[in-house]
Amino acid sequence: MRATDLLPAPDSDGSLVPGDGLTGRLNAVPPSVAILRVLRITLHVGFAALLGVAVLRLLVGSGADPFRYVWVGAALVLAGVYLTGTILEKRFAADGSRFDPGPYGILWLGIITVLWGILLAGSAEFAWLAFPLFFLHLHLLPRRIALLTIALMTAAVIAAQWTASGLPAPHFAVVVGPLFGAAFSVVTGLAYFALYREAENQRRAADQLRRTRAELAAYQHDAGVLAERERLAREIHDTLAQGFSSIVLVAREAEKSLAAGDTATAAERFALVQQTAAENLAEARNFVRGLSSPQLQEASLVESLRRLCESTETSAAARGLPLQCRFELDGDAVELPQPHRVTLLRAAQASLANVRDHAAADNAVLTLAFLGSEVTMDIYDDGIGFDPAGLTALTEARTDGTGYGIRSLQQRVRSLNGSLDLESTPGEGTVVAVRLPLHVAPRKEAQ
Repeated sequence: MRATDLLPAPDSDGSLVPGDGLTGRLNAVPPSVAILRVLRITLHVGFAALLGVAVLRLLVGSGADPFRYVWVGAALVLAGVYLTGTILEKRFAADGSRFDPGPYGILWLGIITVLWGILLAGSAEFAWLAFPLFFLHLHLLPRRIALLTIALMTAAVIAAQWTASGLPAPHFAVVVGPLFGAAFSVVTGLAYFALYREAENQRRAADQLRRTRAELAAYQHDAGVLAERERLAREIHDTLAQGFSSIVLVAREAEKSLAAGDTATAAERFALVQQTAAENLAEARNFVRGLSSPQLQEASLVESLRRLCESTETSAAARGLPLQCRFELDGDAVELPQPHRVTLLRAAQASLANVRDHAAADNAVLTLAFLGSEVTMDIYDDGIGFDPAGLTALTEARTDGTGYGIRSLQQRVRSLNGSLDLESTPGEGTVVAVRLPLHVAPRKEAQ
């Protein structure tokens, strides 16, 4: 414990830091800390004032003391030691990298107590310095030892006052004054300890709050990074990855056409490659700008889904697949919130890509229905289907980056409190059903 660790020390910027030298500070200074600060200032000012008055009375008092300059020199040494300890502690409180005087607190207290004892033996004028020293003893020493040293110092004060009075026996004022001062110091010191404990508890609570806030901020940052990674993975899978897959497959078909001498078909397929690449480029640029799908910027959701069916059919034809894709609208189309529009478009893109690439279907039907409180979308195909028992495996991304589609759709739909159902039977096709609730009053959407 430090020699001057009576109160939170003022930091270099005027704020308060705990007196143990730690640099944590409270956002708002509580009343207990403000009181401790006043007590600290009062203690130091009181010590300086009492020491100055004692030196002044020694110099101008009646009767020439041949050793008075010796006592003045000792008083200056005492002032220097006291001031050095105070400055060192204040600097350490403001900057924890500075020298820490804490381990030398009791040594510092012993030195100033011995110097005071020497001054008291030379002149009773220094007797009143005992009262600020009482506070230091109460703070730096264990309670029982502090009470013992205070009792001994009080006895020394009484003896010095009695000797200075020249009376054969100590009178009432000589005894009662120091005893009352010592008792007042002990009571005040106990009250101080209560305030000091409260200030320490507040400091610890503030430190814990800062640590908790820092941990929460780190957790939120990590969660945000993971969420952004998931979002980018969904966007890349549902747009760029599918586009590149289509480009690769159509380019292969174009090569076959060229090898067979069918330049007209090859030209058509290369045109489709160029169109798909342009669409992927638009998607990539929108990722950079943080915008939504370019299809939804240029047209309504209904029109975008119609175009998607047409492009799916065209892409399948370029690969030599006899897939017919049809779009159907059930009910009056309304303007949906942007998250709903993007989710439905991405679900349609991923589902029709699976139909084209894996279902070996002849027909696919995409149905969009507006049912008042919800919007639904069903994608049906008459392809080879699959065993629903293997559905779990379909929702797990594989190490090569594929197999992400169903899980991506589930995450998108779940984020809007919707549902995604996948039904299939081997040899009888597959149905993907998306349900999204609507929470706002709908407006008519251009069709």
